[in-house]
Amino acid sequence: MDIAKKANTYLKGVSAEAKKVSWPGRRELWESTLVVISFIFILAVTTLVCDKSIEFVLNLVKGLGA
Repeated sequence: MDIAKKANTYLKGVSAEAKKVSWPGRRELWESTLVVISFIFILAVTTLVCDKSIEFVLNLVKGLGA
């Protein structure tokens, strides 16, 4: 089987699979986007709190050692 036939077979398969995809509607896409943005915000705040807590503890340790 030459490369052109392989490519043609592959592209036909991709096209067939793309037709099976269930694309989200506008509302579902909006809701999913809000969930992702909310999760990112919560993760950012959690990371900030952990970072500042570690910084505080390290400054305490550094202050006691001086």
